[in-house]
Amino acid sequence: MRVCIVGLGGVGGYIAAHFAKAGIDVTGVARGDHLKAIQQNGLTIIDDIQKFTIPLHVSSLEELQGSFDVVLFCVKSYDLATTAQAMQKHITRDSILISFANGVNNGDILREKLNANIVDGCIYILSHLKAPGIIHKKGKVFAAVFGGKNDETLEKLFDQADLRYKKSENIQKELWKKYIFISAFATLTSYYDKTIYEVVTQYEEVAKETLQEIALVAQHKGIDIEKEVEKSLQIAKNLPKDASTSMHLDFQNNNKTELDSLTYYLIKEAKKYDLDLKNIEKMYNFLQQKEKN
Repeated sequence: MRVCIVGLGGVGGYIAAHFAKAGIDVTGVARGDHLKAIQQNGLTIIDDIQKFTIPLHVSSLEELQGSFDVVLFCVKSYDLATTAQAMQKHITRDSILISFANGVNNGDILREKLNANIVDGCIYILSHLKAPGIIHKKGKVFAAVFGGKNDETLEKLFDQADLRYKKSENIQKELWKKYIFISAFATLTSYYDKTIYEVVTQYEEVAKETLQEIALVAQHKGIDIEKEVEKSLQIAKNLPKDASTSMHLDFQNNNKTELDSLTYYLIKEAKKYDLDLKNIEKMYNFLQQKEKN
């Protein structure tokens, strides 16, 4: 079975290294200095327990060869559609595809672009690209969550690699349970230019209203995540005081952001149901202008 992991950042790199370590036939797709470093020195994983380096078959997207039985898309949400399009020639009708990008509509994006077996999923992990060829994972958190037809193949791969996963009978609810937290706090931290802890202690009422607005959109889509409002506030209060979100860091570093999938997506969906998202709309308008500047 040939497996391809597209995007070898904090998520894709961590999975690819563990797949390779378990003897799975895996090819990674990377670019630039990161690609060169892996080709020359292998891929290094550093976590709280161990540090290891593993040789990994890696390629640029342009030089990728052959077709794959399983493809994991671990790119940023804004790159998913174009990456899926570019992967078309490496995918058959029998291929199994999953995206671990932030957002709740990644499966729909893949279905629009590719004729294959799409499995919906999300992932919980705190990891980042520390330097070319080096992935740093923080803490014990790791869980891939997926559900739907053809998820048995993914189950076998994660079992073989000894990576924690959860199969869900209601994967859409699982996606929204993750999304409510990351969407709210990505937007809030970017808007206020503060850490998650600072936001939830200094602007708790706005944070709660923002979470409620997201839960309202989910409710109109037939998904009940009302309980996640209080849970999300508690999680935010218990995080390290210096913890922020990747979107906030992207704004600080003038990088491209996931504003479209983490904030604007909610506004588009709310319009379908004639919902008023006063906090999210206000923050989006400000951040959209900030991104343009």
